[in-house]
Amino acid sequence: MFYIIVGIIALVVGLFVGYLIRQQIGAGRANSAEQKAEKMLAEAKTKEGDIILKAKESALKILDEAKKDEESRRRDLKEHQLRLEKREGLFDQKLLELQEKHQKLQDKAAQIEQIKGEIQRIKSEQEQKLETISGLDRETARNILLEKVEKDAQEDILGRIKKVQEQGVEDVAVYARGIVADAMSRCAMSVISENTTTTVPLTSDEMKGRIIGKEGRNIRTIESLTGVDIIIDDTPQAITLSGFSLIRRQVAKLAIEKLLKDGRIHPGRIEEYVEQAKQEIAGEIKKAGEDAIFSLGVTGLDPKLVQILGRLKFRTSFGQNALLHSMEVAYLSSFLAAELGADVNVCKKGGLLHDIGKAVDHEVQGGHPQIGYEIMKKFNMPEDISYMCIAHHEDAPHTLEGVVVKVADAISASRPGARSDTAERYLQRISELENLALDFPGVEKAYAIQAGREIRVFVSPDEIDDLRAYATAKSIAKKIEDELNYPGELKVTLIREKRIIEYAK
Repeated sequence: MFYIIVGIIALVVGLFVGYLIRQQIGAGRANSAEQKAEKMLAEAKTKEGDIILKAKESALKILDEAKKDEESRRRDLKEHQLRLEKREGLFDQKLLELQEKHQKLQDKAAQIEQIKGEIQRIKSEQEQKLETISGLDRETARNILLEKVEKDAQEDILGRIKKVQEQGVEDVAVYARGIVADAMSRCAMSVISENTTTTVPLTSDEMKGRIIGKEGRNIRTIESLTGVDIIIDDTPQAITLSGFSLIRRQVAKLAIEKLLKDGRIHPGRIEEYVEQAKQEIAGEIKKAGEDAIFSLGVTGLDPKLVQILGRLKFRTSFGQNALLHSMEVAYLSSFLAAELGADVNVCKKGGLLHDIGKAVDHEVQGGHPQIGYEIMKKFNMPEDISYMCIAHHEDAPHTLEGVVVKVADAISASRPGARSDTAERYLQRISELENLALDFPGVEKAYAIQAGREIRVFVSPDEIDDLRAYATAKSIAKKIEDELNYPGELKVTLIREKRIIEYAK
């Protein structure tokens, strides 16, 4: 029991002593935390002072910069205001000067109006005096003066017109002659003139009777199958085939030559050989067209169109072979196009096909330009090439290529020896040309010269003055173009001459 009490007391004393020790340890720890807190607070206050000091320095610096900017802006504003005030002063000064000038102009305008009134008054007085002195009113005197001025100026105008025309014609003629001469020198094709008859040689005159046949049945059969007239006259060992179609004459010639070689001449054999001759001519036509496009280097044509082109080999115009003429026009057109900057391909094809209508113009109604154009459109040829069929007969083609083909056609047709004509048709054409010129008022005489390539017209000098002479010459040329057919170019020379004869006795 004693030990228990002693133990309890020892336990109580130990707890008390522990409690005291714990209190002392806690107090020491609290004092240490307070010291740390005070230290941290002191450091924070030190940093706060530094930050406030730096902030004050920055604020002072910003205030200094703001003051400097404000002072700079004030100076700029003051300078701008001074400039505005100076400009305003100048503007006011200019405005005053402008008002003064305006007033002076108004004063001068009033003076001018006053002077004009005075001049008008003096002019009226002078006109009245002139009318009194001359005995003519103002309108009559004005007409007389205008007539005199017009008459005096007319000679000057005519002189200038003539000078300009001569100078322009000379310049253009020189350049044109150079181009045409070069083109012609590079294209020298042969000339083949055809007529309306073909001669077939015979081995003997006895063959004439066999060709005629019993009661003329053989000759009638040949004429009906070929469409030509057979002329059997006194010409020894020859008969003549007559007809406008060269193809028909060629068929008849081949058929007769085959009959003469065979020796058996009767209607059945005639029909057989005529059919063979037609087939041979068809092959020759096709070959002629192919040879033409091959020699020119033309491609892209329909075979049927080439065959129609080959028919021109058996077609003539004023005695000139149409196929050779078309090939020559194609050559000339390509040369001229290269010189003038036109489309060479269009000119070459258009020149070759420009007379394609002549291949069928005996079978189709209408003129060969329109027929040719319709043929070209039928074979889907381009418009610029198809137009060449019409362009070479137009007064003023609307494309450069059309002009080139027209000129080439005229060159080919007008070359010496290229075309021929019968005496009757020649005389008729000359007569029509002279009568056309004589229909114009003031024309006294008209003479066609140089085989109808020039007409000289003599006019009355009393009825036609120099100015009307130019107009009359152009009118005659225009009417010839519209109404007459002629190869190449026709020159119109108008002569106005006045002769005064007196005798000294």
